[in-house]
Amino acid sequence: MQTIEAVFDGKVLLPGEPLDLNEGTRVRITVEPIEEPEATAPASFLKTARSLQLEGPSDWSERIDEYLYGENM
Repeated sequence: MQTIEAVFDGKVLLPGEPLDLNEGTRVRITVEPIEEPEATAPASFLKTARSLQLEGPSDWSERIDEYLYGENM
């Protein structure tokens, strides 16, 4: 017994993977629709960063190496 996913093209079911069956083999099929997950847009980095509401010095971007690695680089 195998469980597979298939796509209905309007006329026939097309298996998503090869079947280990001889041509002409009779099978019993139970059809259970698979609900597609809702497509969600990935969050942008900038939107995520802003949502964190991080606080830091006003010159952070200009002196990032100093803040990350210390005064003596």
